[in-house]
Amino acid sequence: MPRTPLRTLVASLSLLSLLAVPPAGHPISDDIELPQLGEPADAVMSPREEYQIGARVTAQIHAAGYALEDPQLTDYISRLGWHIASHGSRVPDHLQFFMVRDPRINAFALPGGFMGFNAGLMMAAESESELAAVVAHELAHVTQRHIARTIQGTRAADIATWAAVLAAIIAGSASPDVVLGALSLGQAASLQRQVSFTRTHELEADRIGIGTMIAAGYDPQGMVSFFRRLEQQSRLYGSQIPDILRTHPVNTTRIAEARQRADGHSGRADEIRPLTFSIMRARSRVLTVDRPSQALDYFKQRIESGIDQPAEWYGAALAHHALGQFQASDAILERLLEETPRQIHFLLLKAENARGRRAPEEALSTLEVVLEQQPRYAPARFAYAETLMDAGRPEQARQFILDDFEHVRPFTETHRILARAARASGDRAELAYQSATYAWRRGDAETAMEKLDAGLRHSGLSEDERARLQSFRREVRETLPRYWRPQYEETSDNWRPQN
Repeated sequence: MPRTPLRTLVASLSLLSLLAVPPAGHPISDDIELPQLGEPADAVMSPREEYQIGARVTAQIHAAGYALEDPQLTDYISRLGWHIASHGSRVPDHLQFFMVRDPRINAFALPGGFMGFNAGLMMAAESESELAAVVAHELAHVTQRHIARTIQGTRAADIATWAAVLAAIIAGSASPDVVLGALSLGQAASLQRQVSFTRTHELEADRIGIGTMIAAGYDPQGMVSFFRRLEQQSRLYGSQIPDILRTHPVNTTRIAEARQRADGHSGRADEIRPLTFSIMRARSRVLTVDRPSQALDYFKQRIESGIDQPAEWYGAALAHHALGQFQASDAILERLLEETPRQIHFLLLKAENARGRRAPEEALSTLEVVLEQQPRYAPARFAYAETLMDAGRPEQARQFILDDFEHVRPFTETHRILARAARASGDRAELAYQSATYAWRRGDAETAMEKLDAGLRHSGLSEDERARLQSFRREVRETLPRYWRPQYEETSDNWRPQN
């Protein structure tokens, strides 16, 4: 993957957070009447509009290939996020957690409850409580609706400018100088006010976040230690500071306040899941490097230096797998499984090695051991369904997913697998529906429309199949601007919209 566009997009998202303005890929609404200063946040941006904006940005992240769509990492960060959210004073109506394929340290909360975490953040945290501190902080930005509140505190006429400029930023078609130039057109005072709001919101997010992580059972000292380390890095890096320091500036005041709130409290989570956290750190590294051999060298050096820990060996085994060296990976896993024979992440990698060796029955046998322990663990169910399809049993794979649909429904991966099963079975209506749902769940309404229209053009649909696709099409179409038309509609004289 080319690195320059990735830097452009991540820097753009960092600028989003720095200025505390709404990221947008299209106009918020044709019908919004811009309010005066001091009106409630809902009058500036409704929760539905926040969701539409966040979904649009998230769709572009996925479409550009910057999301790290790994079921195990997604499940891990989602479980962590929802656990923390469940202990807050208010649980948002919608939350979606995803990983970003970037080794730099950063995290961001988009409007509508979409929260992104760089793989580099996972690698930089030294405990799960440090990671939980960042998640709780970003979650507070969402629950307190800081972006909508910031817009409330700016001149209403700026909103159209924000939307237009941020659309260019996210598309990667504008340089920072051009962006800042566009934002400075008679708005210097407004920008300064926004930076002030951002500082206030950062302190508020710290206060609420640390209370939430304490309630969730995490050690609040994790926020203190992570802040302290970031502050030390800000002195060492000079002008090349990590992205998270640009968007979340750390100073002695924030560290002192975090320490004051953390004193007298202790958590238990780090003692419960240290191995899982370490395994996810190792997994993040292997899946983010340019070449798997780099990760293999990294873990070999750590092991040789005396860091003889299961997670380091797991990282080496995963790197061998990524290099297609399945026997070498299995050799490491055999040693690890002697010590912890039922560790699910080790077993999942063993099954993936079997799939790599084109031994689906062996992989299914290993995955059954995992499912005996955690029958509703979504990554294991996905792996089992994929392996069934490898074995030429797509209908059985489809039924396996549907048998526990309520527990795997929150994952977009569910619909990708159902679409693959439908394609293998030759079910065109189901393929169109599941492919569209997969795109829709990733925030990509335009692709969802294209998949639905392609399905509706097939002859031989039953009345129920056509009604199902048409109903979903109407739901998706309502989220798109009135003037939107798909490319195939604009270039074909014979195409008719399927109402």
